[in-house]
Amino acid sequence: MDGVLNETTNKIHRHETGSSDFRTTCGATIHVAHDNLRLIAIERAVTDADVTKCGRCFADGSGY
Repeated sequence: MDGVLNETTNKIHRHETGSSDFRTTCGATIHVAHDNLRLIAIERAVTDADVTKCGRCFADGSGY
């Protein structure tokens, strides 16, 4: 499953199902420039020690 990584905050969000751009289920990235976002497999992103999960998108996440 793909997520949306905010490269400024190093936070991964769930990608909104059926969306063709960087929309997330929580909406937290709506005002972030697309240059700072990228689609990446969630499993791959969370293996990076610097990446955290969004608390709105994931039960085991933290923060917004």
